[in-house]
Amino acid sequence: MQDLTRLLILVAVAETGSISRAAARLGYTPPALSQQMAKLEREVHLPLLVRHRRGARLTPAGEVLVRHARQVQDVLSSAERELAQLRELSGGRLRLGSFTTAGIHLLPPVLAELRRQHPGLSISLQEFEPPEGLEPLAQGHIDLLLTHSYVYGREHPMPPGLSFETLLEEELLLVAERGHPLTADPQPLHWTALAGIPLISGRHGLANREALEALFASNDLPAPTIAFETSNYSVACALAGEGMGLACVPRMAAEASPVPISTRPFAAPRLYRIVNIVWRTSDTSPLLHAARTAIQTAFTQKPPAVWGQS
Repeated sequence: MQDLTRLLILVAVAETGSISRAAARLGYTPPALSQQMAKLEREVHLPLLVRHRRGARLTPAGEVLVRHARQVQDVLSSAERELAQLRELSGGRLRLGSFTTAGIHLLPPVLAELRRQHPGLSISLQEFEPPEGLEPLAQGHIDLLLTHSYVYGREHPMPPGLSFETLLEEELLLVAERGHPLTADPQPLHWTALAGIPLISGRHGLANREALEALFASNDLPAPTIAFETSNYSVACALAGEGMGLACVPRMAAEASPVPISTRPFAAPRLYRIVNIVWRTSDTSPLLHAARTAIQTAFTQKPPAVWGQS
């Protein structure tokens, strides 16, 4: 009764209702399969099959044994699925897309932990400044995307076949050189104070620039005065810190500024961006699930002060 092969043969006979049909399914000859069943009956000291003209049926003892054998099958199948998942995690390939600040301040420890847990995992990272990245994801060029949109910005439709989850809403801060008059007062500043002041922002078409222009236009103000264009918030902080203009920078980037700066929050309606994780709906691989979970956990574990959430 310790022989797993014989138990599984008994299950095949029960499912096919015939020694010959079970033999054909399993690649045995009918006599060889009959011998295996005879050995199993000797092991349990009970008849397991009643043979008849149209095949074979289980005895009560056979039904008990088949019920338990199916439980064993389920356990083995579950083990094989878990082993397959481990093989995929250890030898798979994960292609990530991310915007710059997340790639600098969030993803490196997440990816390092994934690599420690799964040493054979191949990981690549490609930068996309929103709204870029959605089409490469939909077309299968990357597997997972961290992206964001700005409140007041232009809505970009999600390509079909993609799912997303919002990870956080991150406030934007005014960034300037140390001692700038607009940052001397700790009270929140209304964004209309930026009208006519040289600003540092992204190029046309990027989400932060679109949001800034839309915000000005919604209040019948002239277009913002852009002194420098950069898609890198660290560069924006460095320029602002040297007095080259003011910048509206997410708190995550402002707190990691490469140079000394001063900051000031905005008054309501506050400026913020919405950070999303996006994936192909059809991709349910264990590797993707593990990566999503790791990223979601990293965002959850960040202290609220980092994100500017109440």
